[in-house]
Amino acid sequence: MNQTSDLIQSAQRTIRLELEAVQGLLPHIDADFVRACEMILTSKGRVVVVGMGKSGHIGNKIAATLASTGTPAFFVHPAEASHGDMGMITREDIILALSNSGSTNEIITLLPLIKRLGIQLISVTGNPESALAKAAEVNLNVHVEHEACPLNLAPTSSTTATLVMGDALAVALLEARGFTAEDFAFSHPGGALGRRLLLKVENVMHAGQELPQVQRGTLLKDALMEMTRKGLGMTVILEADGKLAGIFTDGDLRRTLDHSVDIHSATIEQVMTPHGKTARAEMLAAEALKIMEDHKISALVVVDDEDRPVGALNMHDLLRAGVM
Repeated sequence: MNQTSDLIQSAQRTIRLELEAVQGLLPHIDADFVRACEMILTSKGRVVVVGMGKSGHIGNKIAATLASTGTPAFFVHPAEASHGDMGMITREDIILALSNSGSTNEIITLLPLIKRLGIQLISVTGNPESALAKAAEVNLNVHVEHEACPLNLAPTSSTTATLVMGDALAVALLEARGFTAEDFAFSHPGGALGRRLLLKVENVMHAGQELPQVQRGTLLKDALMEMTRKGLGMTVILEADGKLAGIFTDGDLRRTLDHSVDIHSATIEQVMTPHGKTARAEMLAAEALKIMEDHKISALVVVDDEDRPVGALNMHDLLRAGVM
């Protein structure tokens, strides 16, 4: 029982210390942070993140976040940079160097070459008086009072603070660039995220001969035959000029039967939903899904600029496409 209590207290203490470390960053979001953002925004090159040990792991994540949010970036191991990988870095790039102490040997070794090549340097350190911080054009201060490690040795609070500073930098740059969800999708074309953000209605809708459609005045029984042939659980109803008059779905059929309507004598306009909700072919499929969810409907008619039906889709189409 005592061990259980000790474990819980230890975990809670760690979280409190790391929360304090993150909150301690707020005063450091200052003119230096703005300068770092401006350097990256005006750069014609990429952000090259370097870091050793735990800082290297954090650096990998920061580089990946920057790259996926509109700022070209990649990670270079500083020890490998001394053995050939420095050739991956151009004069137009910006180096983002991570070191809590600001005195990591593998990074300090690179400073003369960085200066000789005229590469701009942003440091992220916990010691603004360190050699790395003083060599940089700007230093982002991630100083923490205590590591969460009870020995005050293992990088814990300091790596959390560095990671959060990296996220703050990436998001500030994202917003400054006007980075959109569609831009984000181009960096994430695989999986459900890419499908939700890239797939358009025209990619999943049924068009041409696959589109169930009848004219206003058609008998309900004939409209049901059209629905059966096309298998979408709905049909579009057209005006004489080809514009959208309404929609009739399986749900409408159930309501029609509840009202004891004679399906052999009734016409489609007596039971259809006039006009109904519509989508556009160029609309994102995710937007069409939101329309369906907001209005609790299972099918949409796709119309052109003149309100003429050009296609239709239902929830099953979006499910098959992986949008939901």
